[in-house]
Amino acid sequence: MADFKRDQVEMFLGVTRKYMQMRGAMSQKDLAEQTDVGVSTMSRFLSQKSTELNPQLIAKITAKLNIPLHEMIDFVEEDFAERFIRLVKFYKDELKDGEFDPNDLREAKPASVSESTERDSKRAGPVDNRTANQRKEDKVKTNAELSIREKLESLTPRQRAFMTEFLNLKLEERDLIVDLGNNLFQYFKMKGMDI
Repeated sequence: MADFKRDQVEMFLGVTRKYMQMRGAMSQKDLAEQTDVGVSTMSRFLSQKSTELNPQLIAKITAKLNIPLHEMIDFVEEDFAERFIRLVKFYKDELKDGEFDPNDLREAKPASVSESTERDSKRAGPVDNRTANQRKEDKVKTNAELSIREKLESLTPRQRAFMTEFLNLKLEERDLIVDLGNNLFQYFKMKGMDI
């Protein structure tokens, strides 16, 4: 099932470019930094070299450029509109307590992949919707003493979104991220910084 109308991609990109200009002649690099995605990812998306229409990326762009939903809602499939609006509100930090649904951060997958993702998420346990401060206050054990399940439950929504994006990468892309992370950890340790 598609989340967006492929024949309306040009219209959405036109609206995006218009709001990039309205927000101070913003470059692709500026937009990539504001949405926390790579410059190459943003470039591929804006030049339509990406075959995938990532709902999280589109919601981030809509939120960060503050694009009014009425200007681009024709691009969103009707059965996805409500979820997409929640995603945009999530990235604008406009959701009230109880409105956040972690499933909104999951991308639609073919049935076989969705079933395995659902099994994996059941193994990981329920998603914790408490605020970061509440989780910190409730923290009794040190991070090293926590089980993997407890560590997953303590992730913030932003960290969960990163995990979702990381898990959707190809194997070699994941390895690249892991290598980069390892280099950062080694650098911080070498400088005597606590992580």
